[in-house]
Amino acid sequence: MEQAFWVQRPGTGQLRDEVLPDPGPDDVLVRTLYSGVSRGTETLVFRGGVPASQHDVMRAPFQEGEFPGPVKYGYLNVGVVEHGPAHLRGKTVFCLYPHQTAYVVPASAVTPVPDAVPPGRAILAGTVETAVNAVWDARPRLGDRIAVIGAGMVGASVAKLLSGFPATRVQLVDVDPARAGIAAALGVDFSTPEQALGDCDLVVHASASEAGLARALELLAPEGEVVEMSWYGDRRISVPLGENFHSRRLVIRSSQVGTVARPDRSYAQRLAVALDLLADPAFEALVSGECTFKDLPSVLPRLAADELSALCLRVMYQPQ
Repeated sequence: MEQAFWVQRPGTGQLRDEVLPDPGPDDVLVRTLYSGVSRGTETLVFRGGVPASQHDVMRAPFQEGEFPGPVKYGYLNVGVVEHGPAHLRGKTVFCLYPHQTAYVVPASAVTPVPDAVPPGRAILAGTVETAVNAVWDARPRLGDRIAVIGAGMVGASVAKLLSGFPATRVQLVDVDPARAGIAAALGVDFSTPEQALGDCDLVVHASASEAGLARALELLAPEGEVVEMSWYGDRRISVPLGENFHSRRLVIRSSQVGTVARPDRSYAQRLAVALDLLADPAFEALVSGECTFKDLPSVLPRLAADELSALCLRVMYQPQ
């Protein structure tokens, strides 16, 4: 009998027994090695913070149940194919599947993990894919002055990718000075909001805070653009569109991973780019906490209550 993690009701999770269907000829049976908790989105789901108007938009690809609960939610899963087409059997694969010990999905739903990427790091593929999409939305230019506000999983990943553009000035900005260590591990300059360099051509906002968005606008140069990645759930925020917003001709645009930001790329191609990028060991800095699968019901409430500081919580399924 397999098991899965469910949000039974806001603030409470449990492990449930799962009976797997028999795989068809075009399906794979995957035994999970690791899954990842995407702190921002999954703690929002755990707290019951998904607004009714966004229930359909926020569905994970293999979600079961409905918001606010009971719901089986998650999308960072890495495992080994135990049954399926010959070219996939025995392969380590990434799948947008919730936290579950094993599962059956169409073979088209899994992506082989490159040999250069350790399985435990490959759980970051969904996060780095979101960052890839944001960079495609942001369209950075040679020599841009850039700030990324919010040093969570997504913001830190975006800063890492943007720092690879030649002659750019990139700062990762966060209210927590302890995030400077993560920035250093990624090879990116760090600043608190008060000390951040202004006159930016581009600011990527990923702090999910009203103050962060206001600071993003303050840091822009004339004609500058904020790419808004934050998901606010059921919270209403105010946007400071007075003062210099119109006179400096500032721009705010959204970036959301549900749509591929380049019409010449598919979802599969975007994910493949993310997995290739994860060969860089610097991304390991984003995994700052671990727990076993059986402990997930007791650990996730602590993560949602900010008692744990992990960016990405890596959930381990097999004896290490």
